[in-house]
Amino acid sequence: MNIISKEVMHVGEMASGAALTVPVYRVQGSESGPSAYIQANMHGAEVQGNAVIFQLLEQLKHIELNGSITLVPYANPVGCNHKNGEYTLGRFDPITGVNWNRMYHFDESIIAPFAQEYLAASSEDIEVAFKALMLEQIEQKLNHNIYGLTTGQRIAYQLQRLAHQADIVLDLHTGPISSKHLYCPEYAKDSARFFDIPHTILIPNSFDGALDEATFCPWWQLQAAFAMLGRDFPIRAGDDGAKSSIVKESFTVELGSQEQIDLDVAHQDALGILSYLQYQNVIQSDIFYPKTMTRYACMLTDYKALYSPMGGMVDYLAEFGEPLVAGEPLARILRMDNYGDGDPLHYISLDHPVIPILHFASASVNQGTELYKVFSKYSVL
Repeated sequence: MNIISKEVMHVGEMASGAALTVPVYRVQGSESGPSAYIQANMHGAEVQGNAVIFQLLEQLKHIELNGSITLVPYANPVGCNHKNGEYTLGRFDPITGVNWNRMYHFDESIIAPFAQEYLAASSEDIEVAFKALMLEQIEQKLNHNIYGLTTGQRIAYQLQRLAHQADIVLDLHTGPISSKHLYCPEYAKDSARFFDIPHTILIPNSFDGALDEATFCPWWQLQAAFAMLGRDFPIRAGDDGAKSSIVKESFTVELGSQEQIDLDVAHQDALGILSYLQYQNVIQSDIFYPKTMTRYACMLTDYKALYSPMGGMVDYLAEFGEPLVAGEPLARILRMDNYGDGDPLHYISLDHPVIPILHFASASVNQGTELYKVFSKYSVL
């Protein structure tokens, strides 16, 4: 049986002086395979990932590891305690208004000089040096920032310090009312087939502040910089299916809807993650395989939000995950103020086929509220 170690990471202080802490669990392997970092609950209401981490830890007690795995539930102790009545808020820092998952760090200016300096180095030396450079940047942000950090930045950078030490990063989230879907860098789309997730959003090589981008964009941009200089630096499986000796992949894993956990579903989610970790040789096993399903992919630019054309009470009609033909209604909006002297029901549809992925959590919407997010163009993965 594997030994699971635990530490408590201090990530900040409240006005009373009480510490903000985050639990960190580690399962150590033989170091012959890649290492993985998995966190959950960066957004306060997105709690299913905690149940998945529990189920992963239960499984990892009995699985031989080639690499090490670090798991962090309750990644944001401010967000998961940010309540308003019966609802958990915790998507945005209440002080600054910034999305908790948009505070990570990446300075693109480090790429070109590093590529020039290490152009003739071995891939192994490049990996060690570049990882050290990224960690040094985070240390500078945390410990040598003369103007200080916001609460969210301090939390994010300490999580990012853990993530940069790993080869594979999984950030577990949920939507409001949502199907399961995966944010995946374009170069890693073959890996998306090893998760039990039917919908994949392919992300370009650009940084917008999220953890997955903060951990895959540096390596992807470094690979591109070396290519411009005539140097091959692979960080993924090749077109012939052969594995690179260096694997750097990061995903945001959306596990369904917020404000609820289901331990039985979490067990299935954990098996899907173990299927991916087995594929990447993090765990030594041959029993985890992805489920057979139709998987759809959509470019991030084709993942569209549909906003309500009017205020009212929404009856969400479209089912998640299946193509909806053009003209079929996604929703109908009830306007009781029009009853008797107008049309109380208004149907919302689009003139092209889409796949609905998630919708707003409440039936009560203002004009301009986001109703759905949909795959507007898609293909079978």
